[in-house]
Amino acid sequence: MLPLAANIFGSSLGLLKLEEISWRCFWKGFWVLLLLQWERSRFGTCPSGAHAQEFNGSNMRYCINCCIHLLPNDLHRQCFRCRGPDHNNQKCPVCRGENKIPLYTDSKQMKWLAVLEVRTDHCESWNGFFCLRKGKLCSLMFGLIIMTLVMVSYILTGAKHGLLLIPSPFHYGAFASNPSLMDNESLSDMKDYYQPSKMNVSYVKDYPSIKLIIDTITSKIEFITRQRPDLEELRKQEPHMFSVIPNKFLPNSKNPCWYEEYRGNTTTDPYATNSYALYSKRFRIIFDYLRKVFWNHLYHYKDKHYRLRCLPHFYIIGQPKCGTTDLYDRLRLHPDVRFSAIKEPHWWTRKRFGIIRLRDGFHDRYPVEDYLDLFDLAAHQIQSVLQSDAVKEHGKRNNIIIGEASASTMWDNNAWIFFYDNSTEGEPPFLIQDFIHAFQPNAKLIIMLRDPVERLYSDYLYFASANKSAEDFHEKVAESLQLFGSCVLDFSLRACVRLQVGLYVVYLLDWLTVFNKDQILVLRLEDHASNMRYTMHMVFQFLDLGPLSEKQEALITKSPASNTRRPEDRSLGPMLPTTKAILRDFYRPFNTKLAQVLFDDAFLWKRT
Repeated sequence: MLPLAANIFGSSLGLLKLEEISWRCFWKGFWVLLLLQWERSRFGTCPSGAHAQEFNGSNMRYCINCCIHLLPNDLHRQCFRCRGPDHNNQKCPVCRGENKIPLYTDSKQMKWLAVLEVRTDHCESWNGFFCLRKGKLCSLMFGLIIMTLVMVSYILTGAKHGLLLIPSPFHYGAFASNPSLMDNESLSDMKDYYQPSKMNVSYVKDYPSIKLIIDTITSKIEFITRQRPDLEELRKQEPHMFSVIPNKFLPNSKNPCWYEEYRGNTTTDPYATNSYALYSKRFRIIFDYLRKVFWNHLYHYKDKHYRLRCLPHFYIIGQPKCGTTDLYDRLRLHPDVRFSAIKEPHWWTRKRFGIIRLRDGFHDRYPVEDYLDLFDLAAHQIQSVLQSDAVKEHGKRNNIIIGEASASTMWDNNAWIFFYDNSTEGEPPFLIQDFIHAFQPNAKLIIMLRDPVERLYSDYLYFASANKSAEDFHEKVAESLQLFGSCVLDFSLRACVRLQVGLYVVYLLDWLTVFNKDQILVLRLEDHASNMRYTMHMVFQFLDLGPLSEKQEALITKSPASNTRRPEDRSLGPMLPTTKAILRDFYRPFNTKLAQVLFDDAFLWKRT
């Protein structure tokens, strides 16, 4: 699932491009086939244009193109132009020794210098066009098969043409604001309505009409508490994960860690099958280093070898374009904080389902061991502390903690529909937080949010690749609201909210059904930008981190901001005032609920 305004329409453009390619392939195949037929008939490349010739030094004759062995007096009457009773040796250029083309053959036993003479007689007649011999028939059938496949792909693509703005796994109902669409209308009528070519741009920019859509959405909003699945249900869905991660961790470590027996030897590569290393070149350098130091960090006990495995102590779970990268970069500077080898593994939401890039579809699923490998660098440092004399003799505790900062963790539950049994109302039966809580009931979660209106525009500027403008953003917003309005007519809010990353409260309520409120820290980017020191102190206190020196604190709080808006995006200016007003109306009921849940009116974003 990609963000609302930027990427739903990327899939639409992809379908349009596929349709265009299908048409091109169809016509190219048709004209190439026709040209081949004409060439065959014109130049005599089929059996009808063959000429029986003699091998030098032999009394055997062959029809060149048919490869038929002819008897000395056989005219091979199936070919129109083989030597017949009217053949004149004086007038025939081949018999006079002209136009000889040597063809060396290795399928027959013959003299090394023997050659086959072929007369290059260009046939001007179209009679050959109707002579369907083996070669011709095969090529024709092959061409027909290719054209059939192209037509099938076009038909399948065309079937989706009316649903270009609708994500493929979900089927939404008709758009409520159009009175011409009734419950008993056919799907073809709905397709006609949704065709982009028939969309009225003036209607899209008509604020009162869009306001009707928002009013329809608001009337359908209903926050329903979901039912948590049982632990046994989770075990049935992911048995391997539960077999690898224990239900208890080392008591002398603040971070959740455990020892796992390692059965390899000094020549075994522990990262040979790690999918992160296989699919990405930039991770290979990290794993090359881990290979060199791996054996030195094993714990040896009673002729057995053990490696320290760790999960994160805390997760920065969202949201995209809300300052999570800046928070990650500052927390990394704390002496007691470590992170995974890469900032955003996206394992819980994507990689464990085999999603590498959303546009590439599914690959092999990343096992949990590949995810745990990402924390080996931090685990090595934790093990050094655990093996130190201070911990062994004085019973001190390891205070190093590990974090993970995939900004998709809070909201992206899209892969469930491909792997888990469907449930009523199109809602996922299992969410990411169900599994995290099953293994780490004491995990800590950090959420960074910003005004959803500004977040959406920032998201659009970051992910859109071409033709970015305030006007284009406005049209995409209007189209997306139509989709969302159609969805909430037939499905629950949770089933539709996958498209809307900025509806924070829907996701937060689902996390609060699993984790306690004191385990979740919710920050605002606006506060973080205006008072960096204050927000970082809140994070340090939430994670129960030790005190810092003035120098360390200054390094963390005074560093330049990370992942800010690109200069070329700044030149596009702000969104249109009409667009902002539309989005304010759309997000208002969700922001109101969010402020109620957090007991903080700052999350109404009235002053931004």
